[in-house]
Amino acid sequence: MAEYEIVREYAYPIEEVWAVLTDPAQVAQWTTTGQGGRPEGFVPEPGTRFRFVGKPTIGWAGTVYCEIVSVDAPHAMHYTWRGDEGSDAVTDVRYLLEETPGGTRFTWSHSGFTGIGGFAMARLLGSVRKKMLTTGLPPILDAYHRARASR
Repeated sequence: MAEYEIVREYAYPIEEVWAVLTDPAQVAQWTTTGQGGRPEGFVPEPGTRFRFVGKPTIGWAGTVYCEIVSVDAPHAMHYTWRGDEGSDAVTDVRYLLEETPGGTRFTWSHSGFTGIGGFAMARLLGSVRKKMLTTGLPPILDAYHRARASR
């Protein structure tokens, strides 16, 4: 079974990082970095079914189907990830946020990929997520932080 894990540290309070990771308007801003999809129907509540809709490519219709399994705000969230509607290939995405002296450590893990196709998908998605979390998320966090500070 294949999986990937990305750990990043952000110099912002855990509540702000959580908000940017789970507020649908904020999520739409950073998930589109690196060809990710925008969320539709996303609400960080167990049982919520939502989709990430991106640009279709060869071999992918452009939609990922997800369901929130658990939420422990502002520390953790777990949701399932299905690349094709009706597919039996379901993987798991987990967010873990930990307070650090300098801000927040965020761990994104995605597990449950099977077979050679799953191995390739884990590598591809891992690359996309690294870009999202390294290039896409920091400016959104900064803008969110500045907007809160100016209130």
